[in-house]
Amino acid sequence: MFGKGLVKGLQITWKEFWAPKLTVQYPEKQHTVPERFHGKFVLDVDKCIACGLCANACPNRVISLNKQKVGKKQYLTDYQMNIQYCLFCGLCVESCNKDALHFTKDFNMNQYFYKNIPLVLVRREAPAEPLEEPAMGGEDQPKPKLKPQAPKEEKVAKPAAPAAESEAAAGKEGQ
Repeated sequence: MFGKGLVKGLQITWKEFWAPKLTVQYPEKQHTVPERFHGKFVLDVDKCIACGLCANACPNRVISLNKQKVGKKQYLTDYQMNIQYCLFCGLCVESCNKDALHFTKDFNMNQYFYKNIPLVLVRREAPAEPLEEPAMGGEDQPKPKLKPQAPKEEKVAKPAAPAAESEAAAGKEGQ
């Protein structure tokens, strides 16, 4: 009765002793990571519209972003993530409606100094004047306004009386 746990433990150890080894020599060899692996973040600045949905979706408030409005367009000037508090849940990536934020397969994000831990994805100045966007076949040009027209009066035709009723009416008039 007392050696039952010991026997089970030895059975597991004996089985694992003959199983193939999963250990790799890390710096020289690396395991392949799954397709949906949550690694380091990458931001495509050209796609980002600085809407802030990713910052709002983050449960730990890891993401901080600054934006500047130039003309009618918002420019992302600073995008920073405090990785030490990140859960790698992926809610920020899912909430991005322009697919600007992605995960990479890089899992080695260690830093030697504490001041280097925040991940700075963007730090730039906004342009002084808005950049002109190329015309897309006249879509950007204002469309002429149409004047409202008065509704047309439609003549409603009265239904014709059946032939029997009209003959009866004509016969009464003749009498």
